[in-house]
Amino acid sequence: MKEQVILVDEQDNPIGLMEKIEAHEKALLHRAFSVFVFNNKGELMLQQRAKEKYHSPLLWTNTCCSHQRDGETNIEAGKRRLQEEMGFVCDLEEVFSFIYKAPFDNGLTEHELDHVLVGKFNDVPLINKEEVEAYKWMPLQEVKNDIDMKPEIYTEWFKIIFKESYEKIYKFI
Repeated sequence: MKEQVILVDEQDNPIGLMEKIEAHEKALLHRAFSVFVFNNKGELMLQQRAKEKYHSPLLWTNTCCSHQRDGETNIEAGKRRLQEEMGFVCDLEEVFSFIYKAPFDNGLTEHELDHVLVGKFNDVPLINKEEVEAYKWMPLQEVKNDIDMKPEIYTEWFKIIFKESYEKIYKFI
């Protein structure tokens, strides 16, 4: 079965399900989540998307992000995807949510009501090479400076989410 996303209104009320690709082709608002994992040094774990990804391959982004499944809580979804992509699970806390829209050159658009989740982890991830090319830890200020200097190496949604989240997640480091 093809992956579906949960279509929502601007108050995050579910209004239906749709195949993920179709929702991105039609730029319909749907529920999503973004996970930011920090270590005890206050560094953010970034992932580089696998080269086989259908969009934004080899670009750097937050620890993981994806879409909730029907009936799944934001926290359950975040933990599931952390395990699938990064090979670990940690406690997560939802910090806030917001709506953003990011069109891509390939005709797809991310139009998401994004729930930002934060967690702590101090070990080595076991990355899934089908999803993740590499990972690294970076202090938040360094990430901010790097995005300003080299925006082309980061995913469009991460640049938006990072800017929106910076002040709100800083207190977690």
